[in-house]
Formats: sequence, C-alpha cells, structure tokens
Amino acid sequence: MTTTPDDVDRHIERWLPVVPDLDADVEGAVTRMIKLIRHLRTVKERVLADLDLPAHEYDTLHALAGRRGRAAPSDLAVDLAVAPASITARVDTLLRRGFVRRIPSTVDRRRVDVELTDAGQAAWRGAMEIQGAEEHRLLGALTATERRQLSDLLRRVMLVAEQPRAD
Repeated sequence: MTTTPDDVDRHIERWLPVVPDLDADVEGAVTRMIKLIRHLRTVKERVLADLDLPAHEYDTLHALAGRRGRAAPSDLAVDLAVAPASITARVDTLLRRGFVRRIPSTVDRRRVDVELTDAGQAAWRGAMEIQGAEEHRLLGALTATERRQLSDLLRRVMLVAEQPRAD
C-alpha cells in the first residue's frame, strides 16, 4: 500500500541524518499524536470562543454532564483537580449565566449539589457536537476495524504510561 507523505514524514527525513539511530516509527507515531492533540486543542479553543464559553466553564459543565448532570462541588473539585474554592467561583459564574443551579443534596441535607440546567446542557452539548464532528472527520480516514485497532493499540500504550517508571 502506497501512502502519501505528511509533514511528519518530512520531519523524520530532516532528522535521520542528524540522529541516524532515530526510530522512525516511534518518532512518527509520537509526533503525529502530538500534532493531532494540538489540532484538536485548537479546534476546541475556536469552538469555545465562538460559543463564548471559557474553557474552565466548559470543563465544569463537562464534569457535571459526566455525572449525569448533578454533583457535589467537592466531587467536581476532585474530577477537575482544582481547589474547592475554585469550584465555588466556577459554580457562581455558571449560576449567573443560567447554566447550573444549586439544589439540596439527596444524601446529606447539610450539603448543596450543583445541577445542570437545560441551558447548561445545551451549551455543553453544542460544544461537544462540534468537537465530536472534527474527531469523526479525522478518524473517518480509517475504517471501523482500523479505528478499533487504533483504539486497542493506544490502550496498550496507555497502560504502560499509567504504570510508574522503574528507574
């Protein structure tokens, strides 16, 4: 199968004379992953800017949506790896925008949970759909079987990345 060279192939061609023992397959895979992540990050930033949705607000809506639209602020802080005070500020901003509401907890009457409103759900879903469309456009270059293979191969790499290094 003949493949069309991409920017990464040209990058590898430039570096092989400088680093003769460069593993072109490792360099190619890693560089392509980096470039794809940059591309998807740029798309996300553009989408959020177009929707007037700052990234930290989107991330908070996303975390809430991932908890079926309702969570304790402490759970959101853990999910987002931020200080609880940061969550309070985020929730206050989202509350003013009508994207969330505070409601009594069903498990602890001393606690207040945060819940997505219909407007918050719509804002989150709108951003997700545009980003998802770009992800599907990119991976549409592969067949369903190839997408599964890619996912499986990346899982194997992730499992190694998730293990502590043995130095």
